[in-house]
Amino acid sequence: MSKLTTETVLSVHHWTDTLFTFTCTRDAALRFENGQFTMVGLEVDGKPLIRAYSMASANYEEHLEFLSIKVQDGPLTSRLQHLKVGDKVLIGKKPTGTLMADNLLPGKTLWLLSTGTGLAPFMSIIKDPDIYDRYEKVVLTHTCRFVDELAYKEFISEDLRNHEYLGEIVREKLVYYPTVTREAFDNKGRITDLIETKKLFEDLNVPPFSLENDRVMLCGSPHMLRDTRELLDGLGFKEGSNNEPGHYVIEKAFVG
Repeated sequence: MSKLTTETVLSVHHWTDTLFTFTCTRDAALRFENGQFTMVGLEVDGKPLIRAYSMASANYEEHLEFLSIKVQDGPLTSRLQHLKVGDKVLIGKKPTGTLMADNLLPGKTLWLLSTGTGLAPFMSIIKDPDIYDRYEKVVLTHTCRFVDELAYKEFISEDLRNHEYLGEIVREKLVYYPTVTREAFDNKGRITDLIETKKLFEDLNVPPFSLENDRVMLCGSPHMLRDTRELLDGLGFKEGSNNEPGHYVIEKAFVG
């Protein structure tokens, strides 16, 4: 039995020359936890060409949504970037991943630290009512090189805050902190530098990370993951997994 279903592209949005989002139909049997990823791809020369992509859509939404980079010589993304409404895509039937609330010990503040397309799984998490029941505050940081790469910026800061069902709890509990590294912006710099200098906490008027209160999810570039893990380990934080909850979790399997 195939591990993939064939779905139909519903929409495509190009954020920049290097970044785009697409949505597709969702098989009625597909179940996933917010924060998980699945395999996504195309049939090329009669064979599936697939890569891991996090769902940017929440698990209760009827469609699936994915955020992708465009790599001109990338085997898959060089083709995916040309998707049009009505095209067919392959979607894995067995989502998995570590960015799940159950992999973390209880805490007061949940930090979602992302760079680039690492934002995708956190888009599903910040649309999850359960996450706001678990935490007093949810802080989403998104670091990119340029302002126009801050995908979903308006959705997070405006649309979600006015959402019919989630708006009230989002306004009360969600904090959004976008940063850029290569041009002028309200918040500038790499997230690890902003943590180490304490500027992140000063800007948000919150205490620095503590073992007692703070839980962290990480998704982004290998460089960011390595540096932030070292920083958290130095504070005594323990990495969680599907088998044993911890103070932070990392997702390594995503495109970009």
